[in-house]
Amino acid sequence: MRTLALLWDRPTARSTSYVIAATTTSDHRTGRPQPSVCLGNCRRQRARHSRFGQNAPMSVAIVMGSASDASIMDDAVQVLRTFGVAVEVRVISAHRTPDDAIEFARTASANGINVIIAAAGGAAHLAGVLAAATPLPVIGVPIALANLGGLDSLLAMVQMPTGVPVAVVAVNGARNAGLLAVRIMALSDERLASEQDRFRKELADQVRDQDAEIVARYND
Repeated sequence: MRTLALLWDRPTARSTSYVIAATTTSDHRTGRPQPSVCLGNCRRQRARHSRFGQNAPMSVAIVMGSASDASIMDDAVQVLRTFGVAVEVRVISAHRTPDDAIEFARTASANGINVIIAAAGGAAHLAGVLAAATPLPVIGVPIALANLGGLDSLLAMVQMPTGVPVAVVAVNGARNAGLLAVRIMALSDERLASEQDRFRKELADQVRDQDAEIVARYND
């Protein structure tokens, strides 16, 4: 089965190009074709994964309800790459492909996924559907649509019933979703824990640098 994959390349910092290409991937257990989305330059992505090992010990799945969410979710992809975490990116709709959503969630752990990040807008039920069918932690990213500015997406994700938790970040908060996934995995991964400490120190240094600049500008 062939499916449309969104190949997103950034030749310069100021321009972004989108190319739709027909690609085929397969489930490594069954050999059956599976739809996939490759975000970023695919050659660079493969090289990045090779640097940290093809079978990286920690892996995150980013699932979005529509390919139009890719422009938001790229922030999560880039954060995870920075920490050397393997990323699988998929387009699965809770409403248009419900069987695929349930199958993905049920097999995610066996396929080596440690955390799932789910992004959707409007009637944003994707994160909840996935959380209902997997023991893995699920992080929801509400996507802002034109009419209600993301409030509908936020409420659809955050109002989960007791016993089926979804950790929901801010509207369009893909970067924090990636960072939260890293924090979760760092609890059982020494390398990620070390990288997390380094990242937090860098954040603190940035604030101290800003403080020093403001002090020098306004204080005698």
